[in-house]
Amino acid sequence: MAARHDEQGSAAVEAAVIAPALLALLLLVVLAGRVAQAEADVRRAAAVAARAASLAAGPEAAADAARRTAAAELAGAGVACARLDTAVDTAAFAPGGVVAVRVSCTATFADLAALGVPGERRFDARSAQVVDRFRAEAGS
Repeated sequence: MAARHDEQGSAAVEAAVIAPALLALLLLVVLAGRVAQAEADVRRAAAVAARAASLAAGPEAAADAARRTAAAELAGAGVACARLDTAVDTAAFAPGGVVAVRVSCTATFADLAALGVPGERRFDARSAQVVDRFRAEAGS
């Protein structure tokens, strides 16, 4: 049976039409993965920062430890924060009290600009840790 000559090249045309759609779908999957990973990284940074703050000697040291730890955790995870804000609540910082940390990271997705998505997205996470009830008071 002979091939029909009027259908020659139709596979190439179909591939040329479908390829951009498949590429866009692949880029959307990459974007979704990057967003999910950044959310998880910011949540982890808040938890680790709160833990570091709960181990500090006093409220000022707790706030400093939380800020340094959150920045280091996000840098280690490869999250590029255009703006990083770390708020530390030490109002109840005492043995048996609570220290809370809120981390806000505005991450950039400029490398995925081909999708037409916004270049930045803000991620927020909050975590609290109990200060050890049996810890020694600073200076004692």
